[in-house]
Amino acid sequence: MPDVIPADSVGIVTPQIAQFDTPLALSCGQTLSSYQLIYETYGTLNKEASNAILICHALSGDHHAAGYHAMTDTKPGWWDTAIGPGKAIDTNQFYVVALNNLGGCCGSTGPTSINPATGQRWEASFPIVTVEDWVESQARLADLLGIQTFAAIVGGSLGGMQVLEWSVRFPSRLKSAVIVASAPKLSTQNIAFNEVARQSIRRDPDFFDGNYIENNSVPTNGLGLARMLGHITYLSDDAMGAKFGRQMRHDSYQYNYGIEFEVESYLRYQGEAFTKRFDANTYMLMTKALDYFDPASQTGGDLSAVLSRAQCEFLLVSFTTDWRFSPERSEEIVNALVKAGKQVSYAKIEAAEGHDAFLFPIPRYMSVLNTFLTRVANRLTTEVK
Repeated sequence: MPDVIPADSVGIVTPQIAQFDTPLALSCGQTLSSYQLIYETYGTLNKEASNAILICHALSGDHHAAGYHAMTDTKPGWWDTAIGPGKAIDTNQFYVVALNNLGGCCGSTGPTSINPATGQRWEASFPIVTVEDWVESQARLADLLGIQTFAAIVGGSLGGMQVLEWSVRFPSRLKSAVIVASAPKLSTQNIAFNEVARQSIRRDPDFFDGNYIENNSVPTNGLGLARMLGHITYLSDDAMGAKFGRQMRHDSYQYNYGIEFEVESYLRYQGEAFTKRFDANTYMLMTKALDYFDPASQTGGDLSAVLSRAQCEFLLVSFTTDWRFSPERSEEIVNALVKAGKQVSYAKIEAAEGHDAFLFPIPRYMSVLNTFLTRVANRLTTEVK
């Protein structure tokens, strides 16, 4: 945390918790009788409640998208580079809402929460949740906050899938959709990556079939391996080469299985750090939500047909070195929107960071986002007048 809060920061923020006692029927056939969602807000909701932006997080994201929780925090929220006064998502103009999705491990109801029916933690018994379930719960949060229509809904990666689902499930409840580094469904290769990650967790002897808390254990080896694998897919070959190359810890080969290359040290650190802040059951749930998302399955695989329901304008952004969700995947959505006669803008950003580029303040990326949202803000001003 800096000694002085930067002028373009949202500052110190306090998470809020919304309790819902109306049952939520899930895609899997089960029902949550009650649940809670933890969220943060930045900026001020105008009297027309028309200037709200919803932020949808990716696999390991949460509600803390910007600002600080305390002056002792070592770093701000995960998208602080984009959210704040005068930033691309300008809190002088917009009321920004960010939440932790159902099944999460940061305060919303999930596997580590208490099941009210048993008085014990849900753990492995927590039901599978989908992107559709998340969007339904997000709409209920919007109702609670008095927001009938979002000025924009924004998300990257898995967050972008949620934005896409919003556009067809609640087409009248958003005016603009920003989908960054995403896809209309996972490729076979991506499903395979997710399965390897899940198997890494499940085969850890400390997993106990998902009931590890009950057994006073944590599957750190399995979860760490899953994160290491995922992290490799989030980076580009160029980025990894530029950062580590073949740098070694020693002047010569040690001819053992310890850490020799710097990239090995980096991956082990990332895996270990992740196990201290994330839950293995949540990781499993999030990857299944990714696997299941396929809105075009409703229309026999015709993406343009399902997107014909959308009423908002779209901005799609991709990154040249992203091979997890390549530009071609964003262009599938763009082409389907064009075929459906929708208003869509598209930017392919030159970036070396790979899939993780959506989290970085790359100048052209931030400029594209800012220009699009400035237009959204200007329309709001006109409508109010």
